Amino acid sequence: MSGNPLTNPNWADEAFDQINGLVGKVRDNATNNAIVAVRAVVFGMMGLLLGITLVVLLLIFLTRGVQSLLNIGMEWPTAVYVSYFVVGGLFTLAGVFAMKKRS
Repeated sequence: MSGNPLTNPNWADEAFDQINGLVGKVRDNATNNAIVAVRAVVFGMMGLLLGITLVVLLLIFLTRGVQSLLNIGMEWPTAVYVSYFVVGGLFTLAGVFAMKKRS
């Protein structure tokens, strides 16, 4: 604890150290929590956008792959329509399975 400035020659240094320590502690608590929160929001948004992009691309690749496989045995316009029914049927089955698994 700081003493009388008239009797303690180190009073200024001790007072500065106490004030500096208190301000540093408050700053660290405030900025560290803010940095963690902002990083969570930024990385969460990046993950969400990348995840949505990945799902859309996978759906496009799945549909295009089924179209190419069906094009082996039928004409292209027919293969396109049948691929939509196949992919839609797969998603319907996945939805039915998920609905049966819910509690």
